[in-house]
Amino acid sequence: MAKSVPVSDQCPMEVGLNILSGKWTLRILWHISSAPIRFNELQRLLGIVTTKTLTARLRTLEKQRIVRRTVYPEMPPRVEYALTELGQSLRPILKELCEW
Repeated sequence: MAKSVPVSDQCPMEVGLNILSGKWTLRILWHISSAPIRFNELQRLLGIVTTKTLTARLRTLEKQRIVRRTVYPEMPPRVEYALTELGQSLRPILKELCEW
């Protein structure tokens, strides 16, 4: 795994690539970009991703302020993932990648 470099020392392209890197990241963002989605539904859409891997990627995207996790106080507990405002700015990039 690569060492983390302070954002101020990186060029903007490196920052973008660090956010989008990872085997599942682009697929996760694509599914979340259309509407908020629950964890199990996202896992089903992705197919063979493990719970541990999906949880780790979602936590990383939360830390990067790309994805927002909302917990609803109901029984059974409901958790949804959606793009933040910053994450919404990735939608045109995701669309262009799909068209490419």
